[in-house]
Amino acid sequence: MDFSLSADQQQIRDAIFRLCEPFDDEYWLKQDRKGGFPEDFYAAVAAQGWLGIAMPEAVGGAGLGITEAALMMQAISESGAGLSGASAVHLNIFGLNPVVVFGTEEQKQRMLPPLIRGEEKACFAVTEPDAGLNTTGLKTYAERRGDKYVVRGQKIWITTAQVATKMLLLARTTPYDQVKKKTDGLSLFYTDFDRTKVEVREIPKMGRSSVDSNMLFFDGMEIPVENRVGEEGKGFQLILHGLNPERVLIAAEAVGLGRAALRKAAAYARERNVFGRPIGQNQGIQHPLAKCWAELEAANLMVMKAASLYDKGEECGAEANAAKYLAAEAAYHACETAILTHGGMGYAKEYHVERYMRESWIPRIAPVSRELILSFIAEKVLGQPKSY
Repeated sequence: MDFSLSADQQQIRDAIFRLCEPFDDEYWLKQDRKGGFPEDFYAAVAAQGWLGIAMPEAVGGAGLGITEAALMMQAISESGAGLSGASAVHLNIFGLNPVVVFGTEEQKQRMLPPLIRGEEKACFAVTEPDAGLNTTGLKTYAERRGDKYVVRGQKIWITTAQVATKMLLLARTTPYDQVKKKTDGLSLFYTDFDRTKVEVREIPKMGRSSVDSNMLFFDGMEIPVENRVGEEGKGFQLILHGLNPERVLIAAEAVGLGRAALRKAAAYARERNVFGRPIGQNQGIQHPLAKCWAELEAANLMVMKAASLYDKGEECGAEANAAKYLAAEAAYHACETAILTHGGMGYAKEYHVERYMRESWIPRIAPVSRELILSFIAEKVLGQPKSY
């Protein structure tokens, strides 16, 4: 059992840190203040081919695993870009995995290369106002009319919908009261984002201003049948192939965010002098920082375990969810400790840790709540009765 990175994996981390150097603290502070998608950062990632890190070589990707993708996303976040930088490219890394696994060869060749090259941006349109985490309760309806589907309904908390040209859409194609299994009747589509038929309303939010979150209102958007991925009515089963990688990636990003906050806090503790000595000389400062390091490293081990299991084709649901839970909590504690270490200056935007703190709420809430993760583990690992 080897916990060290391979030479190639270390090169990935080093390369990403070099890529992120021009996009420093001031860049992300400016983005946080003014909002708007970080197009130049996204373009830099695309130009070096990183958007296809986990895509097949046959469509222009690197053909690497979720482990390498997690190392990449962690390094972006750890560089100081935090969740703002990671979220700008997050969907590209895992979102089209159902196309990779279930798409026809024609669909793969048509859909994946433009995304890898950065010519197209996609959003992941699943969550709805009345469904939340209950994916089988989705109501947005795609009605089959000949060689097309016509979509009506609503989605909420859809990331990058302001800038996306494509969407991965999960919609109901069979009414809920007509399906034998509650997981049936949903279909998956990857299609053009037709803004003449979709109203997009941005949601003002606490943090991550660089990457928009939105409500979508569909009013007759048409989808050609050839843009349906997989069998009609089996979309729920298809998106499951993206859920575990998503949990691994956001967990890796959370660890990166926590490390960025801890780096700031440790530096400030060494430099800040009070009563003639650096505050880092006081155990009241040292111990919380050391505890955060231990929590982040422990969480990272679970992240890498889950990624490794996924790449080997083994079951990793419990590990991926546990990684997300542990990393989110460790990141939050690190960001909180960073602010407390800075004292009053931790509340000032120029020291950046308050931005990290605001972003640290994201992995605690999304894409699945802490409570549902614990319920899942209690049921699947510990054999308890299903509670949801």
